[in-house]
Amino acid sequence: GTNDAPALKESDVGLAMGIAGTEVAKEAADIVIMDDNFSSIVKSVLWGRSVFANIRKFLQFQLTVNFVALVTAFVGAVVGGHEPLNVLQLLWVNLIMDTMGALALAT
Repeated sequence: GTNDAPALKESDVGLAMGIAGTEVAKEAADIVIMDDNFSSIVKSVLWGRSVFANIRKFLQFQLTVNFVALVTAFVGAVVGGHEPLNVLQLLWVNLIMDTMGALALAT
């Protein structure tokens, strides 16, 4: 209702009902449930958790790949006196890994 607007603004994610909700609540909410069905809220929470998990996996993958490339270049330069991978090889690995990770995140 009208008195819910301050609570909806303060919450992390404010939900309002699209059919039965007041205009004040709809304007203050972050998400408006268009069909006023509780199962829609459950589905949206599950979808949001899935997206969050995918972002976390993507970042973990990217950090792992870049850390390994950094360690390989550093250890090779210290032990052997030269880098085991040249600049173009590192760019190629980075391009392939970033593309595959971005595709995985997008699906």
